[in-house]
Amino acid sequence: MTPICRHCTKSKINRPRGLCWSCYYTPGVKELYPSTSKYARRGVGNFTGSAPLPAAPTTAAPGTPEKLAVLEQRAKLKQAIFHPADARYAGDPRPLEFIKGQSAGIANMACVA
Repeated sequence: MTPICRHCTKSKINRPRGLCWSCYYTPGVKELYPSTSKYARRGVGNFTGSAPLPAAPTTAAPGTPEKLAVLEQRAKLKQAIFHPADARYAGDPRPLEFIKGQSAGIANMACVA
């Protein structure tokens, strides 16, 4: 018995996700069926598309439990895991400069309005 397409149930499968060629390349159909590969990425943070940046960078140094907790929280919220201004070492001033720059920008906008 040859397996048939999960979507159209007419053609035999010859593409991943248990789909036939036509269904696999039809816009929107591939996203309806999860990967059946045992090597597929699973778990927290397994989402597609571009993720929005987190609201603020973290001052936690890489590898610390605090940084891991922040990364886990960002994955659960479907945000980008890393912020460009995240601390890269203990005592890195980059996150604080970013936050000060943001608050200064907001204050300048308030003065203009």
